[in-house]
Amino acid sequence: FLFFFHRMRSVIFFVTICLVVLQSCRSVPFTVQKVKDDGSEKEDAEKDSETAAETRSIRGSAGTIAKEQENVYESTHAILQQFFESSSITNNKASLSLELKTEIETLTSTPTFQQFLSTTRRSLHRHPELMYQESHTSETIQTILTELNIPYSTGWAKNTHEDAYPGTGGYGIVAHIGTQSEGDPCIILRADMDALPIAESTPYIESYKSRSAGKMHACGHDGHVTMLLGAAALLKGMEASIARGTVRLVFQPAEEGGAGGKRMVEEGVIRMSPAARAAFGMHVWPALPTGAIASAKGALLAAAETYEVVVQGVGGHAAMPHQTIDPVVASSALVMSLQHIVSRGISPLESGVVSVTQISAGDGAFNVIPSKAVIRGTVRALSTEMLMDLRERVKHVAEATSLVYGCNATVTFSPDYYPPTVNDGDLFDYFSKDVGALVSKDGYVRDIEPTMGGEDFAFLAEKIPSTFFLIGQGSGGDNASHLPDTDYGLHHPSFALDEHVLPIGVQLHVNLAIRSLKALSDGGSDWKNMGSGDPTVVSEL
Repeated sequence: FLFFFHRMRSVIFFVTICLVVLQSCRSVPFTVQKVKDDGSEKEDAEKDSETAAETRSIRGSAGTIAKEQENVYESTHAILQQFFESSSITNNKASLSLELKTEIETLTSTPTFQQFLSTTRRSLHRHPELMYQESHTSETIQTILTELNIPYSTGWAKNTHEDAYPGTGGYGIVAHIGTQSEGDPCIILRADMDALPIAESTPYIESYKSRSAGKMHACGHDGHVTMLLGAAALLKGMEASIARGTVRLVFQPAEEGGAGGKRMVEEGVIRMSPAARAAFGMHVWPALPTGAIASAKGALLAAAETYEVVVQGVGGHAAMPHQTIDPVVASSALVMSLQHIVSRGISPLESGVVSVTQISAGDGAFNVIPSKAVIRGTVRALSTEMLMDLRERVKHVAEATSLVYGCNATVTFSPDYYPPTVNDGDLFDYFSKDVGALVSKDGYVRDIEPTMGGEDFAFLAEKIPSTFFLIGQGSGGDNASHLPDTDYGLHHPSFALDEHVLPIGVQLHVNLAIRSLKALSDGGSDWKNMGSGDPTVVSEL
């Protein structure tokens, strides 16, 4: 027994020593691999804290606006009641129409409202998101709509082509203000949400510069969302005085090539109850001075398509080109051949563009002829018919030119081409042009030549009478006061929004909404019988 006792004591002692040694070895480098603290966790925590602070600021600003409406809107309700009760829009006295216009201007000029617009827009600008990935943008919009007590639905614009565009989508939002009765008129106000894969280089905006590397709002969509949210705030305050009709607010993702507008149309944004009978949209325009408004009936923006051509040859050593089928030479010839499609293939009275924007071949070795080359570009036209014709010509020229050089060409196009953005003639002449003139600093809507830029508001305009406006923002900026110039073109890395344009966009949205509901309630669907009958007589709107 004593022998067994001593043996057990020895074993216990040995085990204890081993445990002590193992415990002390936990700090030895080769026994435990420690993760180096590179500060990333701290940085992530700071970003989360900053985002939370922004959300609180936006929520507070929206809440303040909602409270301000309760105190200010008594006079507005009286004006609106008179406006909606007048026998017809053509019989309204000029003083009543101008009184409504002035009231809307007054509501957008309060310090509280101006702060709301600036806070919202700058928060959106800090967090640019690419098409079908606009989660933070969508959450910000939802936060504001909730504070304003505006009902909305989410999950719009799901990405049906994830093989072509990354992201699941579904970040679109549709909100409603008004009676929401089936028999009453409904109109759409729309704003796009997504940003671009561009590294921002805009000066003097450090406090709200893009926080996402390689992404920025270089097309003003942060401003568009802010304008529509501002309009939502005012229209919600007016809701009790909207006798008949519904304003549908459409916050649309994936405008920059992803055809988010088409997805929302397919998902029912027009036909949902109550069905929409007209749509209005707008875009900031650096080529116009701030406060000017431009548009035109007919095709305003082009139909657009993208293409990719893979020219397949046979690679080999650059010193023995006779043993290869050189896709670089074939591609060089193809680039030149594509230039003849417009210059020699269509009438000089027609408009068309075929541009090559990217060429790539090889893996970096200077002494290797690659086996393939890739050419990418865009096709533009002012009609869908011409776009389809140009598209077929690109395919034919690519295949034929490649064949001449012994190569094969595979041509692919985007999943969704954009149709032209066409402003309905009657709606523009007898209504939209007059309303735009009320808001424009010029007192009229500038006539503008069509541009070959594309815009997926076109998918709405294909289905219902619509008007798309261009709002000038190009005369802002003051380097002496450290304000960035605002006349850089869209998609430029130094693009800057003139925030003075924000209340102008709000005013245009609100005037279009109120006056179109009145017009539709009075005149049915014939726009010729709704407006003044004379586009120069803006006071009778």
